[in-house]
Amino acid sequence: MSSGSGRGSRTTRVGKYELGRTVGEGTFAKVKFAKNVETGENVAIKILDKEKVLKHKMIGQIKREISTMKLVRHPNVVRLFEVMASKTKVYIVLEFITGGELFDKIAKQGRLKEDEARKYFQQLTHAVDYCHSRGVFHRDLKPENLLLDGNGDLKVSDFGLSALPQQLREDGLLHTTCGTPNYVAPEVINNKGYDGAKADFWSCGVILFVLMTGYLPFEESNLMELYKKIFKAEFSIPSWFSSGAKKLIKRILDPNPSTRITFPELLQNEWFKKGYKPPVFEQEEINLDDVDALFNEAAESRNLVVEKRDERPVTMNAFELISHSQGLNLSNLFDKQMGLVKRETRFTSKLPAKEILAKIEEAATPLGFDVKKNQYKMKLHGGKSGRKGPLSIATEVFEVAPSLYMVELRKAGGDTLEFHKFYKNISTGLDDIVWKSEGEAKKTETDVAGPSDNLKKSPIK
Repeated sequence: MSSGSGRGSRTTRVGKYELGRTVGEGTFAKVKFAKNVETGENVAIKILDKEKVLKHKMIGQIKREISTMKLVRHPNVVRLFEVMASKTKVYIVLEFITGGELFDKIAKQGRLKEDEARKYFQQLTHAVDYCHSRGVFHRDLKPENLLLDGNGDLKVSDFGLSALPQQLREDGLLHTTCGTPNYVAPEVINNKGYDGAKADFWSCGVILFVLMTGYLPFEESNLMELYKKIFKAEFSIPSWFSSGAKKLIKRILDPNPSTRITFPELLQNEWFKKGYKPPVFEQEEINLDDVDALFNEAAESRNLVVEKRDERPVTMNAFELISHSQGLNLSNLFDKQMGLVKRETRFTSKLPAKEILAKIEEAATPLGFDVKKNQYKMKLHGGKSGRKGPLSIATEVFEVAPSLYMVELRKAGGDTLEFHKFYKNISTGLDDIVWKSEGEAKKTETDVAGPSDNLKKSPIK
């Protein structure tokens, strides 16, 4: 939700949830912060447009994603609370995770100490093995899918590419190549069929390596060169790894899936066992009937929810503001230590909301962006097609106090590195609208500097 002047803003209710600001968006879905008005609990709601899903023949994949998340109830996996449908949309109500991505932690403090890396690796592998026991394979384990909750515990998210048992062929193997190249097992790239559990364990091994080093084991700008390194498991282990960690990494990043370590073998590994406490939780019976009803046009209308809008002033509430308080200046886009590129950035301004948007439009138009405005939101669409299609940026202004606004620029489509370049290009034009404290004003030049040129390796691609 955006509030520019405090007038004419709208609150939207869906069932017992009041929708807030957009926290992420993709081709088929938006994710919004929301609050359960009955319990006061904060949640995230993934909103799918039925028409787009039908048009792109995505019903099977969406049902699979929802079924998967319902089947998996584990303390280290993001929880799906319920699913609802209106005539035009599907709403997936998820646990709201407040601690950010695990790899933001590495970006801020560098590589983790061995004991801390082991703790996250133990949580990750237990969650992944649990998914496998329910017949679910993730197939896209990577940094963005590893979140931290308020207690600092790991939460695995995003089962958009997960495979259920019915996707296995007669040979008992999966046959879909997917995932992020740097984290993908050699047999997945080979496209000759693979064991989903063994492929997921390879990705866990890459993640453990990054936790302990701050960079990727396999990294090449040329895709074929990258694949060659992955096929041979050609990587070097840093000297600071203990001998136990070195041996284990070699057992996991074994290019031959038949000799790669399995979870039962991992449980016997001396390095892994140190301080290991498997989570204790109750198994639940899961019913998937409501998933089939989501896209069923014949479903009784009383089961459908309706979006209700109230016209009333809305400002960003204290919880939302605190959960994003680290990012209220231009430096949030860049992290000088790791060269991490964020997918969104924020700054504060004392100018009127419409003037802020006009300034952003003025800075973006010469760069070839088409601008569409809607109240205190603005979409910028790039004319050129980049590595992952045209760059698209969502801009929104929130009122956080009288005459103080928070401005968010978020990548809505295209490549993250191209978003980084775009922001670097326009940030000088925005400098005069950014409100800074006296301390920040003195160090502005450093704040808007890009990642260090000396940096060769970065954990996120």
